[in-house]
Amino acid sequence: MLKRFIHYYRPYKKLLALDMLASLLISLIGMVYPVVTNKMLNIYIPQKMYTTIVIAGAVVLGLYILRLLLRYFVQYYGHLIGVGMQSKMRKDLFSHLQKLPFRFYDNHETGRIMTRMTSDLFEVCELAHHGPENLLISSVMIILSFGYLLSIDWVLTLIIFTCVPILVAVTMYFRKRMRAAFDARRKSNATINAAVESSVTGIRVTKAYTNSQQEMEKFEVGNKAFVDSSKKVYNAMALFHSSTSFVTDIFNVFILIAGGLFLYAGRISFGDYSTFIVSVNLFIAPVNTLISFMEQYQNGVSGFKRFLEILDEEPEEDAPDAKTLTDVEGVIEFKDVSFQYEQTKEVLQHVNLRLEKGRKLALVGPSGGGKTTLCHLLPNFYKLPSDGGAICIDGTDIRQLTMESLRRNIGIVQQDVFLFVGTIRENILYGRPDATEEEVFEAARRANIHDYIMTLPKGYDTEIGERGVKLSGGQKQRISIARVFLKDPAILILDEATSALDNTTEVLIQQALDELCKGRTTLVVAHRLSTIRNADEIAVVLDGRITEQGTHDELIAKNGTYKELYALQFRENDLFE
Repeated sequence: MLKRFIHYYRPYKKLLALDMLASLLISLIGMVYPVVTNKMLNIYIPQKMYTTIVIAGAVVLGLYILRLLLRYFVQYYGHLIGVGMQSKMRKDLFSHLQKLPFRFYDNHETGRIMTRMTSDLFEVCELAHHGPENLLISSVMIILSFGYLLSIDWVLTLIIFTCVPILVAVTMYFRKRMRAAFDARRKSNATINAAVESSVTGIRVTKAYTNSQQEMEKFEVGNKAFVDSSKKVYNAMALFHSSTSFVTDIFNVFILIAGGLFLYAGRISFGDYSTFIVSVNLFIAPVNTLISFMEQYQNGVSGFKRFLEILDEEPEEDAPDAKTLTDVEGVIEFKDVSFQYEQTKEVLQHVNLRLEKGRKLALVGPSGGGKTTLCHLLPNFYKLPSDGGAICIDGTDIRQLTMESLRRNIGIVQQDVFLFVGTIRENILYGRPDATEEEVFEAARRANIHDYIMTLPKGYDTEIGERGVKLSGGQKQRISIARVFLKDPAILILDEATSALDNTTEVLIQQALDELCKGRTTLVVAHRLSTIRNADEIAVVLDGRITEQGTHDELIAKNGTYKELYALQFRENDLFE
C-alpha cells in the first residue's frame, strides 16, 4: 500500500524536494534560539557584550523572517502537492468507475461511492501534504534537540529520555484502537451519504406518499450509527491524547526535580539550566506533533484503503484477441444461453433465438421472466460464463469483440430514461458528441421533439434540471430517442420504452420508435402487446425459457400463454374504456 501511495508523489518530485528542504531549514532555524539563549546567559550578558547581544538578536530576527517565508512556501506549495495528488487519485478512481461492470453498481450505493471520492480522498490529501513535513521536521528537531541536550549534560538528558520508550509504547497501543474506530466511523459516514442521496433523489415520491417520517427513521439509523462510531473514535482519541499528554508532563516533572538537584549540586550553571528547559520544550514539541499526527495518519490511511478497495475491483476487460465490430449487418443469435446473477437462481435457461438483419423480435411475458436480462447480455453488460452458451452478432461471439465497438453499434431506449444535468442540446449530443447542429436538429425532428424544443425561450440551450425534472415523461423519452437517432446504431434495443406513457403520448412516441426501427435489427421488450403486433417475430419468455415463438397470428392460433396475455390485456383495456 505504501508503494502505491508514494507513486502519486512522482509528478511532484522536484517540488516535494524543495518542500522537504524548506522543512529542514525550518527545523535548523528552530535550533538557533536555544543556542543563542545559552550564549546570552553564559557569555554575552555576564560579560556585558551589549553590541553582540543586539547583533545576536538581529540575526535571530532575520532568521525568523526567513522562517516566515519558508513556512509560507511549505504551507502553500505543500498543499498544492496534496491537492494535485488528490486530483490524480480522484481522476484514477473516476476513470476506474467507468470501467467497472454492472455487477459492481448492483452492489454499491451511489452515496457510498461519493464518500470514497470526496471526504475519504480529502483526508488522503491532508496526509500527503502534512505527512512528510511533520515526519521530517519533527524527526530533525528531535535529533538536534536531543543532541544539544546531551552537549549540555548527558546524564540529565538520559534521565529525561527514559520517558520516551513509555511514550512510544502508549502510542502504539492506542493507535490500533484508533485505527479500528476510524474505519468504523468512515463506514457509518458512507451510510449517511447513501441515505441522503437516496432520499434527495426520491424526494418527489416521498412527498407524494407523505413518508417523510419514514425517511427520517431510515436516515436516523445511519445517523445513530455515526454517533455511536464517533463515540468510539473520540473515546480512543481521548485515551490516546490524555495518556500521551500525561507522559509528556512527566518530562517536565523530571526536568524540575533532576535539573533543580543538578543546579543545587553545582553540576550545571543557571544559564545551562535555563537553556536546558528551552531545549527540552523543543524536544517535547515535535514529539507531541508526531503524537497528534497519528490521528491524521489514521484518517489518511483509512481513506486510502477505502480508495484502493474500489481501485482493486476488477474492471471490464476485452478478451486478449478481441476484434473490432465493423460493417455490422445486425444478425443476432442466442445459442443455448443460460445465465444467473450472483447467488440467485438461474434467470435464463437454454435460450435459443435468431434474429435476421433488419427484423424486429419482441420479447413478452410476465415480469421477472428474463426479458431485460437478455437485453443486458447483448451489449455484454454482464459477462456470459464460458459454459453459458454464446451470443453472436454476424456470426461472431460478442465475448470476442471489443466492448467499445460492440456498444457503439447498439442503441438502447429504456422505460426509465436517464438525462444528464445540462441542456437539451448536450443530452442529444450524448449520442454522438462530434455531430453538427443540423444533425442534432434532424435527430430531434425524427424523434418528434424538434417543434416543441423550438417553442422554448432558449430552444436547444434550455436547461433540463437534474434527471430532466423540468420535462414530461414523453419529452424525456423523445430526447432519448433523438440521442439514439444521432448515434445511428445498426442494432436497437427497446426495453419497455412506452409502458409508462399515456395513450396520446404513446402514439407520438411509437411513431418516433417506428421511424427509429427502420433498417435496424431490433429487440423489443414489450409490456403493451398492442405495440408489437406487427413485429416480425414474438417470443414468450417464461421463467427464463422461450416457451412460444412466432408471429402474432401464429401465437394467437396456438392458444397458449401469448393468447392468454393478449386476451387479459385487452379485457383490462375494455374495463377502463
